[in-house]
Amino acid sequence: MSKRDYYEVLGVSKSASADEIKKSYRKIAMQYHPDRNPGDKAAEEKFKEAAEAYDVLSNADKKAQYDRFGHAGMGGAASGGFGGQGGMRMEDIFQNFGDIFGDDMFGSFFGGQRGGGGGRRQGSRGANLRVKLKMSFADIANGANKKIKVKKYVPCNTCAGSGAKDKNAVHTCGTCGGNGQVRKVTQTFLGQMQTVTTCPTCNGEGTQITSKCGSCKGEGRVYGEETITMDIPAGVQDGMQLSMGGAGNAGERGGPNGDLLILIEEEKHPHLRRNDLDVIYQLHLSFPEVVLGTQVEVPTIDGKAKIKIPAGTQSGKIFRLKGKGFPAFQSYEKGDQLVEVNAWSPQNLTDEERAILEKLKNANNFQPGPDADKMKEDRSFFDKIKDAFS
Repeated sequence: MSKRDYYEVLGVSKSASADEIKKSYRKIAMQYHPDRNPGDKAAEEKFKEAAEAYDVLSNADKKAQYDRFGHAGMGGAASGGFGGQGGMRMEDIFQNFGDIFGDDMFGSFFGGQRGGGGGRRQGSRGANLRVKLKMSFADIANGANKKIKVKKYVPCNTCAGSGAKDKNAVHTCGTCGGNGQVRKVTQTFLGQMQTVTTCPTCNGEGTQITSKCGSCKGEGRVYGEETITMDIPAGVQDGMQLSMGGAGNAGERGGPNGDLLILIEEEKHPHLRRNDLDVIYQLHLSFPEVVLGTQVEVPTIDGKAKIKIPAGTQSGKIFRLKGKGFPAFQSYEKGDQLVEVNAWSPQNLTDEERAILEKLKNANNFQPGPDADKMKEDRSFFDKIKDAFS
């Protein structure tokens, strides 16, 4: 089953502001929240679907990518991988978007027990990282396994990411009693109103560190380097952005990692040019070759291919090599290779060569025939293709 358009999921237009997107998501999340729909799998899926849509549309980079390429361009950005399988998990939703609901919202309705989210939370989430990855035509056509070294924050080995000097340096927060939240009851004209807010002392973690780790200074992470292996699917395009969930900077004191955003940069090919899914090759032949015909070898994305040039081939003739282009991203569609023949005219002639051509110049078979006008039409069609590269 194909995914619904994210704008349709949230019921907003493409021109909607960030506040409008947030407001719409908040409304839908409230409607289908698990605490309001216990045991309702359909509501749970709609809750996850809305969170995935908001994850993309609330992020300027992801939104721009989605607007350009649709679901294909997200590469699993909303679900933590390249394949886009599995959707968002409940713990991810409450960890990343819990503040959207408002700390008091579910507290007033459900006594502070936020379904699936709990009261305590880990340290702050790590920032996302963005890297550029150069891809050759062959890599793009076939997919590739890449290894890159990334400088980023990684968990501290000394304290195992806790930020504390040792286990005795971590104590339960005295303000919230380890719950990570503080509950307040106020009297209003409607009666008692209970609100639950994040504990200001421990920032919702439920614990406090009395003696910090000397290696990370209490952050639970240090700046280092990591080698990341990634499988890039076939059919990506220049400017497309993929996302690896959890491969970004480590969070503070055990908080979740950020994501790694991979921006695809398409390397130029020495002989081929790209036009959407098709590739174009300019084949230059001598005058005798196009007149007499020949067999030539042309470069392709994956190597070389032989093509037969019939006698009398006109300059501008296009030969199509079926299926020799690029595959579409996450699709069975595949482009072709277009080979345009160009007859090369020599600029320096010997006296003997000039004399031979002078004899042929006025021969009947060397005069433009009635098909010359049609050739101009064919040429103008290909010029439109070439204009895309100018």
